[in-house]
Amino acid sequence: MTQDTPKILLVDDEATLREPLAEYLKGQGFAVIEAESAAVARSELTAQRPDLVLLDIMMPGEDGLSLCRHLVETQGLPVIFLTARGEAMDRILGLELGADDYVVKPFEPRELVARIRTVLRRVGRAAVPESDMEDWHYQFDGWVLDPLKRKLTDPEGVTVPISTAEFRLLRAFLDSPRQVMDRDLLLDLVQGRAAHLFDRAVDNQVSRLRRKIEANSSDPQLILTVRGGGYRLAAGVKRLAPGTERS
Repeated sequence: MTQDTPKILLVDDEATLREPLAEYLKGQGFAVIEAESAAVARSELTAQRPDLVLLDIMMPGEDGLSLCRHLVETQGLPVIFLTARGEAMDRILGLELGADDYVVKPFEPRELVARIRTVLRRVGRAAVPESDMEDWHYQFDGWVLDPLKRKLTDPEGVTVPISTAEFRLLRAFLDSPRQVMDRDLLLDLVQGRAAHLFDRAVDNQVSRLRRKIEANSSDPQLILTVRGGGYRLAAGVKRLAPGTERS
C-alpha cells in the first residue's frame, strides 16, 4: 500500500461480517483498519486518520450514532452506516447527524465499494479507480477467473466452460470469500428478484457450480453449505493483475 491508498476504518462488532469485508476491501485496493467497538475505533483514531469510516449502528457499549456524532463534529470524517433492515429511524438520525450514506445488511459488496468511491470523490479524496482493477483476475485454490472474458481455468490451466448464471454466482462468492451468503442475496445477484418464485433456483445453481470446481461435488470443500444460513466460499481469494503468474 502507498500513501495514496485510501484508508477505511471499519467499525463493526460482528467478526463474521467485519473480517471478510475487510479482506474484500483490501482486495479492492483499500487499506483497512478494523475496530470491533466504538472504544477501539476512538483509540485507532488517536494513532492514524482514515479517509472514510464504515460504521455499524447497533453495537454493545457506545452505539454507532454516538460515534458518528463524534466523527463528524470533531474529526470531519465521512461516514457510511452499515444498518439492519429494521433500523429505518436510526438511518434517518444518522443522516441528520451528518453521515454521508448508508447500506442495509445484507449488502452486495460491489455496491458498497461503489458507494465508498462516490463518497470519497465527493469529499475530494481520490479512490482507487474501479477500472484499475476491473480486469484483475481472481485466484482461489489454484483456479483463476478472468471477469472480463468470463473465463475460468482450473489449476492445470485448462479452461472450464461456465454459464452466465454460474459466472455471476462464482463472482459473488469470490467478492465475499469466507462470508456466509444467504439464498435471497444470492438469488438477487444471480437471477434477480423474479427468481424468488423458484426457491430452489440458487441450490440448483450451486450444485452445477460445484460439479465444475469441486474435486468431489458430493463432498464439497470450496463452497460449503451453512445450515439455516446459505453458502460460504471456504477458500481464500487473491486479486491478480493481468499477466501475473499463478502463485
